[in-house]
Amino acid sequence: MEGNTKPTGENNAEDSFAYIFPAIRGIQASKEYYVTMCPLKIIPKIFTYNESELPPKIRAQRVLNKARIPEMSDYIIKNPREYVFSALTASVDGDVKFSPVDENGKSKLGMLAIPMDARFIINDGQHRRAAIEHALKERSELGFETISVVLFIDEGLKRSQQMFADLNQHAIRPTKSLGILYDSRDKFSRMTLDLVDAVRIFSNLTEFEKTNISNRSTKVFTLSSIYKATKELLGKRAKTPSVSDSEKSFAIEYWGEVTQNIPQWQLLLNGKTSAFDLRQNYVNAHGVILDALGIVGHDLVKNEPTQWKKKLRALKNIDWSRSNGKNWEGRSMIGGRLSKTQNSVSLTANFIKMAIDLPLNQNEQKLERMMQKSR
Repeated sequence: MEGNTKPTGENNAEDSFAYIFPAIRGIQASKEYYVTMCPLKIIPKIFTYNESELPPKIRAQRVLNKARIPEMSDYIIKNPREYVFSALTASVDGDVKFSPVDENGKSKLGMLAIPMDARFIINDGQHRRAAIEHALKERSELGFETISVVLFIDEGLKRSQQMFADLNQHAIRPTKSLGILYDSRDKFSRMTLDLVDAVRIFSNLTEFEKTNISNRSTKVFTLSSIYKATKELLGKRAKTPSVSDSEKSFAIEYWGEVTQNIPQWQLLLNGKTSAFDLRQNYVNAHGVILDALGIVGHDLVKNEPTQWKKKLRALKNIDWSRSNGKNWEGRSMIGGRLSKTQNSVSLTANFIKMAIDLPLNQNEQKLERMMQKSR
């Protein structure tokens, strides 16, 4: 629905034209607000953003993070039939006039007239606005598509700042695991889900929604941990990497072999222990070990392309007990607590490499010497 420009009938030439939008009138906190549809091509024109030079106390928004814009713009451009943007929320300080469609003036449907000299302040969606402007420069035809806009009548800076705080304080980003589960465009996410189904230690034992596993959970690893560890295994560094059929087959084969060679995992699969007991007593029921095994697997196959399965048999001889501080303190545990920092993952991978007789590279040797000195 195009936002039309029409004369309002006022005498002052400066105020004689207005944006006219079809709109729905609503009430929140005893105040009127309006929901309308704006063509994308007019979003950059009416929703300007020039507050970045102002100090935070007199702004109504955070400073625009320009690094986010190309990624969001690419999302629109690369998914022209699937992209989804939620509504922009803004305040307008002009003399807004709502004309209901019915004669008695009670209808919630009508036309919203906003003077062209009115000022709009975005309360939520400044990065979406900037991404739309960026995308239009490459694909002008997107300008005829629309985005919903929620408009509140401006009550000054303090109200706009409070609206920004209220809109964002309850916003919760989905967990990494849930993002992987629902992201049908990310081929690596799809592959990870197939991997979970194919590998026994993952099948029926994976937490698909949460990033952390509760003490009494019957699950062992999170989907995000499996995703990350498999990226390490395949040497993938891109945010959303591509994956071939052969890589997928190898990942399934590798994690299957690891499963066969960790006794505690076998006890769990055979019903002789519980996920809770495994987490309480062994380090190998935690993401830091999974990550480390991914790093180990990548280097193992590179160094021993024909003997890697034989090398993995040495995993059976590792004492995975959390009580064995000699093995794990300063590596996967700090002060008796599991740690998943990158340093912890790297040092844990070092230990597993040495246990299966896989040489450390120069950086790993240096890291090992630093840890030994700190003990």
